[in-house]
Amino acid sequence: MLIKKSITIKKHRTSLSLEKEFWDALKIVAKEQKCSIETLVAKIDSNRKTSLASSIRVYLLKFHMKV
Repeated sequence: MLIKKSITIKKHRTSLSLEKEFWDALKIVAKEQKCSIETLVAKIDSNRKTSLASSIRVYLLKFHMKV
């Protein structure tokens, strides 16, 4: 099931729908990188080529695979 949350990226509010597992993974990675979820999402957003949700999923997959 998708969970929709509102976040701010570069002073712009947007809503983002991800599965609970991806929200949990974002929280873990942000903690490891000593930043907020919003900061991590902004980083992913600045490098994305597809939708933000898809880019987050791919980023998290690569992060956990250390690719």
